[in-house]
Formats: sequence, structure tokens, C-alpha cells
Amino acid sequence: MIKWIAAIIGYSIFRFPGAIIGFLLGSFFDGKSSLSGSRRSVFTQSKPGVSPAEFELNLLSLASLVIKADGIVNQKELDFVRQYFVQAYGKEHANATFKVFNEEIKKKQLSAQKIATFLRNRMRYESRLQIIHFLFSVAKADGRISDPEVREINNITGFLGINHRDFESIKAMFFSNPDSAYKILEIEKTATSAEIKKAYRTMVKKYHPDKLQHMDEVYRNGAEEKFRKVQEAYEQLQKERGF
Repeated sequence: MIKWIAAIIGYSIFRFPGAIIGFLLGSFFDGKSSLSGSRRSVFTQSKPGVSPAEFELNLLSLASLVIKADGIVNQKELDFVRQYFVQAYGKEHANATFKVFNEEIKKKQLSAQKIATFLRNRMRYESRLQIIHFLFSVAKADGRISDPEVREINNITGFLGINHRDFESIKAMFFSNPDSAYKILEIEKTATSAEIKKAYRTMVKKYHPDKLQHMDEVYRNGAEEKFRKVQEAYEQLQKERGF
């Protein structure tokens, strides 16, 4: 509890930077490594080097950049982020976190490059992929993903060190068009049946939920959703190609 009191005091004096400093200092005196006590961060289990406090604040900052990308702060997108944290950390924790987040989205000086580079150096590749999936989910919460939101997520993707084909694959999971199945499997429309099968096996290895059994439930749900999209894409091409 000390961490949240320190964060609120820091925010009232120095705004967001003060909130970060206050939170980290409060976490030290709490003697805990997790923001939620008995709950763990859904992303930071994958690689040491980033604390739960650091990760959550940076994730919220990335979400705020995507929400603000089209110049409209959409309530449905805000609600999606809040509900995500309720599921991940519990209502009390989410309420305190979202209060800071709700203020943070009004700020203008956030660096996607600094935030993403920080996470890139401290997280495994598959966990960074899940961040991109989460950001697309935030953008889609209002029913559509705008071009500015796509561009912002694309920028973040580059800073996170994620290759463009993986970005296009995750993006295709949120858009329905004739090429979606091919993009999800990261292949061209000219691919042979053998190449489609090979691509499917590769994507299954990349997104299989069993690789993330050590993660929290909310994180695993996102991985399972990506895995289902890969399966659906493969089944669609099976029907179209007749193999």
C-alpha cells in the first residue's frame, strides 16, 4: 500500500515522473517485487531485468500512445485497458493504476522509442509479440482500428525489435480481408501447399500456448487467441486449396 501512496504523492508534485519515482520507492519499502502483492505481472515473468512496477507503467504508456494516436481519447479503449488490469491484478489494484493512467493519457511528452527500447532489452521476443497483440486489442476496442493507430503500433513494433513479418501477421488477426490468412501465416499468396504446411508448423511453434504455461492467465489467453487465429488461417487455406 505504501507504493500507491508514494505514487499519488509523487504524481501530485511532479506529475507522471513523480508517480514513477514514488511508486518505485514505495515498492522498495513495501519489500515486495509485485505491484499487486500476491499477483504477478502478466508479462514480466518471461525474462529478468524489468520489475513489475516498471513494466506496468511502461505498458500503460504505450497504450496511451496508441489511444491518442488518432487524436481521439475513446472511452471504450480506456475501458478495455481498465478491464484488462482488473482481470490481471484485481479491482483495487486496477482502480489505483487506472487513476494514474487516466491522467497520463492527457500528457503529450511520451517517447515510444525510449519505452520500447527499455522493454526490448529486458523481455523475450515472444513476450514482446504479446505486447503488440495487446496494443492492437486496445485499438480495436472501439470497433475499428484507425490508420494513425496502426502507424503508432508499427513504430512501437520497430522499437521493440520485432520484425515486420511478425507485425503484419498480428495485424492481420484484427483485419478481415482476402489476404489475411496468408499474412497471418507469413507467406505469399503464391505459396504452394507444402509451403503453407511448413509455415503453419512454424507459426504453431512460435505461438503455441504451452510455451507460456509459466505466465499468468490473462497473458495465456492472449497467446491462445493468436494460436486460434493461426489455426483458423490454416484451415481456411486448406479448404480453399483442397489439401
